Amino acid sequence: MTITGALVIFAVLWFLGLLVALPIGETSQEEDGEVVPGTPASAPIDPMMKKKLIWVTIVTFLIWVPICLVIASGWITIRDIDFFNRMG
Repeated sequence: MTITGALVIFAVLWFLGLLVALPIGETSQEEDGEVVPGTPASAPIDPMMKKKLIWVTIVTFLIWVPICLVIASGWITIRDIDFFNRMG
């Protein structure tokens, strides 16, 4: 595995984790009962972005390391997942 491949895997996992984490623990202005004029009622009160970014980075790293180790060790190769036998 190349460095670029490892970074791409990390980036994909990180953005996927971020999209999963964004709605967790959110309270909208409408649910709180105090809608700020000029904003939609569905806008979050406190998105806690710093906390979510830190947690997503930690969890992504913990998932990314074993994936990279499995790919780098050769336990699973592209031929193992070639279900249509296109590689011969």
